[in-house]
Amino acid sequence: MEIVVNTRLLLRNKLEGIGWFTYETLKRITNAHPEHHFIFLFDRDYDEEFIFSENITPVILSPQARHPFLFYWWFEFSVANFLNKYKPDLFLSPDGYMSLKANCKQLAVIHDISFEHYPDDVSFIVRKYYHYFFPRFANKATRIATVSEFSKSDLVQTYGVQPSKIDVVFNGSNEIYCPISDELKLETQKRFSRAGEYFLFVGSLHPRKNISRLFKAFDLFKSSFDSNVKLVIVGEKYYWTNDIKNIYLNMKFKEDVIFTGRLSNEDLKNVLGSALALTYVPYFEGFGIPILEAMSCDTPVITSNITSMPEVAGNAALLVNPFSEKSIADAMIYLYKDEEMRADLIRKGRERKKEFSWERSANLLWDSIEKTINS
Repeated sequence: MEIVVNTRLLLRNKLEGIGWFTYETLKRITNAHPEHHFIFLFDRDYDEEFIFSENITPVILSPQARHPFLFYWWFEFSVANFLNKYKPDLFLSPDGYMSLKANCKQLAVIHDISFEHYPDDVSFIVRKYYHYFFPRFANKATRIATVSEFSKSDLVQTYGVQPSKIDVVFNGSNEIYCPISDELKLETQKRFSRAGEYFLFVGSLHPRKNISRLFKAFDLFKSSFDSNVKLVIVGEKYYWTNDIKNIYLNMKFKEDVIFTGRLSNEDLKNVLGSALALTYVPYFEGFGIPILEAMSCDTPVITSNITSMPEVAGNAALLVNPFSEKSIADAMIYLYKDEEMRADLIRKGRERKKEFSWERSANLLWDSIEKTINS
């Protein structure tokens, strides 16, 4: 079979959630199926680390698709012309963007449609693009894959997609994430938290990640009793809005908030493994990979009780109302004071994480590929 893949989010040292999904699944699929030929479509110079096997041919199509006008041009002209000329068995798009003008079978991986529920979290022009095109992408796709039962239900209810057209392909956790020694924990705390214990957030600083309420919750936690506990924020400030900035600047304990920016996988593993707990409380999430990464590092998890996060966490996390700073702060206080509770969540997390792996993700995505081609 000839399979063309949208790989524009495979960017060296810049992989985010969808990029990691693309990387981890395609690395396994291309190596597991040498009998098939894969064409990877990039929108700029690519790194050789993303050419996982000999059955991959990389192709660069211009322009670089990093703006709604360029999204449109890249998918509806550059990609469409390539697909209509090449006539592959399948076009796989791990970021959900389809080519409406292409005539081949297409499999879209639509991770979530948060913009339909929280439109103000994205810029005006991006919002207009998403609202116009994603319902059409969902209709155009021969099949759809998504990363949780929650997201599947959301696509059915919001876009009217038939449930039988959607396959659930869960995310996984990189094998690098694992428990670390007490000695390495102390070294890591010296490097990243001024030798203090800390709660941790990992992810892009996007409004829906709920950083503002996490800041307020941390202030409540610190105001409850005297402690040297810090809040470490891992992620780049791509979406650092004025609202987030003002809430941070008005924090009573902002000096105890530490921003690391993006970290290498090795450093992130150590920072995760040294935390009191992961405080990951978005108000909307299609999956939530950091939940699994923390569990893999024997780190307790505090996460939200809505959208996909209870589905991922199961009984192995403290679930909170992400719209209540008090609910978040109470969980932080509870975990900080109760060592037995932390140990119990670690034990449950060890079991829960076994249900997810990138190997399983790749197998599920390949099943969806075969269904699409054979439909």
